[in-house]
Amino acid sequence: MITTEACDSFKADLANGVHQPGDTYKIALYTSAATLNKSTTAYSATNEVVGSGYTGGGKVLANRTSGTSGDIAYLDWDDPTWAMSTLTARGCLIYNASRSNKALAVFDFGSDVVSTNGTFTVQLPPPGLAAVLRFE
Repeated sequence: MITTEACDSFKADLANGVHQPGDTYKIALYTSAATLNKSTTAYSATNEVVGSGYTGGGKVLANRTSGTSGDIAYLDWDDPTWAMSTLTARGCLIYNASRSNKALAVFDFGSDVVSTNGTFTVQLPPPGLAAVLRFE
């Protein structure tokens, strides 16, 4: 089961200054057999998607931005895509490849999403109140 949540370990890592702007953040795709939730602490290849156009470990997230909207601070990246892919994914994990693959957040797509020789896109929420990671 995949549950959309910021990871508890990420919250503690923030307080300890672990994650930095210059780090490499990645997104990995997972099948419905994966168990990912707020207790996830790091990237794992267990039940990761296998398919053409997808490489284990996922994709580097581009154009990290941070900011504030009212009393909310947030992190965001461009929507990642996998061109010419054939895969089925139920959810994803954002993690910090520069810091021992520490987990940031888990997202459940709500159902299996399939691409067949097409572009698979994860549409991340827009910056601001609906951002990928927000802190109140």
